[in-house]
Amino acid sequence: MALMDFIRKQFIDIIQWTEAGDGTLAWRFPMADMEIQNGGQLVVRESQMAVFVNEGKVADVFGPGTHKLTTQTLPVLTYLKNWDKLFESPFKSDVYFFSTRQQIDQKWGTPQPITIRDKDFGAVRVRAFGNYAYRIADPKLFHTEISGTRDVYPAADLDGQLRGLVLQNISNAIAASGIPFLDLASNQIEFAKALTTQLEPEMAKLGIKLESMTVQSVSLPEELQKILDQKIGMGMVGNDMGKFMQYQTAQAIPKFAEGGGGGGGIAGDAMGLGAGVALGQVLAQNLASGLQGNAAASAQAAAVQAAATLKPDDVLATLEKLGELKAKGILTDEEFAAKKAELLKKLA
Repeated sequence: MALMDFIRKQFIDIIQWTEAGDGTLAWRFPMADMEIQNGGQLVVRESQMAVFVNEGKVADVFGPGTHKLTTQTLPVLTYLKNWDKLFESPFKSDVYFFSTRQQIDQKWGTPQPITIRDKDFGAVRVRAFGNYAYRIADPKLFHTEISGTRDVYPAADLDGQLRGLVLQNISNAIAASGIPFLDLASNQIEFAKALTTQLEPEMAKLGIKLESMTVQSVSLPEELQKILDQKIGMGMVGNDMGKFMQYQTAQAIPKFAEGGGGGGGIAGDAMGLGAGVALGQVLAQNLASGLQGNAAASAQAAAVQAAATLKPDDVLATLEKLGELKAKGILTDEEFAAKKAELLKKLA
């Protein structure tokens, strides 16, 4: 009877896995009641790795190639099974195959705006999306941490976990990079690099290697988008101070021309249309001088010249502008007091 049972047993000569291309990350070879023959062959194709697991313990790991199964090629399994010589009888062991090819075009995105911390703007709510690619780099770690004893582990089952890791680390990536958020938002390659640096060690804990990361879009609050647009516009004029003032004047004159408005306007309600024209004259004088020499002295002279032909309300508006120059440190207290005295004479 024992002899008949032995004859009826099925023995495995070749262990291999032909991937179906369906996004499977891990697959267990179907053993059933079969046993592995001494000297049997393990075939591991390119973009695969194989792991022997004995009674729940990970034993030997094999890379691409054809491997003859002996005690020499299975040292860990030999130890776990207490083989002190060449095993002569067939044996059982779980064999798992892992796909190590790149899993490309994995999507990530922010379903809702997320809050990040920025040193310049404090709390900022943004939305972003992109894609990434990864591969299994450590099948032993992936088996113990992720796939376990499942017969099949598809990439779709890992998708949510990895997307969550990306979202969780966006804020940390920006903080760790030390780069102002607006610079990252305007340069998606740098943003992707910052994310990659932050995510690589997190994915490595799962036995995964992050191969690539892209940021395809960043949506900013309207106020920050305006600042970013202005920053991009300034990038076009470079470090030329004259062009900088021209750019700033072009941005400011429409606001001056609007005249009245809320108290939070550039010069306030008291300035009105006349004050806007006066300030425009001041800026025009600054630009005409080419910003050569002392810019503050040029602004003072232009302000006084404009005030000579202004109405009393306009003189008061010009005083307010000079007060702003003093507050910004462009005018000293003595210079402001002298110009104030000159302008007040216009009201006498």
